[in-house]
Amino acid sequence: MKLVEDFSFGLFFWQILVLIVLIFLLRKYAWGPILKSLNEREEGIQKALDSAEEAKKEMQSLKADNEKMKQEARQERDAMLKEAQQMKKQMISEAAEEAAKKADDIIAKAQTAIESEKKAAIDDLRQQVSQYSVEIAEKVLQQELKDKKEQQKLVNKYLEDVKLN
Repeated sequence: MKLVEDFSFGLFFWQILVLIVLIFLLRKYAWGPILKSLNEREEGIQKALDSAEEAKKEMQSLKADNEKMKQEARQERDAMLKEAQQMKKQMISEAAEEAAKKADDIIAKAQTAIESEKKAAIDDLRQQVSQYSVEIAEKVLQQELKDKKEQQKLVNKYLEDVKLN
């Protein structure tokens, strides 16, 4: 109760006035910058969180793109390997066809050469036979023979001579 007795209205008025001025000054010079700083910090943290979320989404997107690129690379590799296998088979097939064609050409040339050699040999044999026939005929005509038996003997003798040569 002593407090109520010592109460002074003037002191109370000045204390209220100082309190109001202090609140006004604190609000103008302290709370405003503090609240502004807190709001800026909150906005910075929010931006950092948003940026982190965006980075996370971008990372997921990059991961998906990376997987997609890996898959495409695998498909491209498989396609290239398949194409290389087809090219290999085609090259082997073409080489085999070319070898068969060359072999056929060589065989045809050999058959032609054999045929021409055969014809030449037959022509040479005919020429020799005709020459021997002419020689035999000349010898037969040169000798005058009296009977057919001797003529046959002579022809056989000349034929044996021809066989020996």
